[in-house]
Amino acid sequence: MIKTVLLVLVAAVALLLIYASTRPDSFRVERSTTIAAPAEKLFPLIHDLQAFNTWNPYALKDPAIRIDFGGGPTAGPGARYDFAGNKDVGKGRITLTGEKAPSEVAMQLDMFEPFEGHNTVVFSLVPEGAGTKVTWAMHGPSAFITKLMGIFFNMDQMIGKDFEAGLANLKKLAEKA
Repeated sequence: MIKTVLLVLVAAVALLLIYASTRPDSFRVERSTTIAAPAEKLFPLIHDLQAFNTWNPYALKDPAIRIDFGGGPTAGPGARYDFAGNKDVGKGRITLTGEKAPSEVAMQLDMFEPFEGHNTVVFSLVPEGAGTKVTWAMHGPSAFITKLMGIFFNMDQMIGKDFEAGLANLKKLAEKA
């Protein structure tokens, strides 16, 4: 009887791992909002990493987060910072890789903990009526562990919820003045 139960468990785990391996090799999460402010006002709040962290939901999740700019620039391509925070934040690095003022900022997000990941983040700012449509998108490869976790957790909803909170923070900051 115990042998049969063990064989069923091993088969179930094997099927789960096989199923996980068939999941997509990449992911994309994207959220947008319209903010009643011109792109010229929003752009500095994104491309300057110090300003970025005044509304970035991940920096706000841990009041004791450690952020190190390494003495380099905080704005524009090449600007970067290392961060280490609680379990909700993890440990990693953000580097600005490109920008097209005032319509786009591109970043590289390198996570080291709790899971390693290397993703591209792009903020797009497009005039829309009297305001600006801001889109926060992230894409990258899906490691096997991410594929496996994706069976049990909706990663788009989890990350998307944070993006929505961040865009709401940006909106509140930009529209208050």
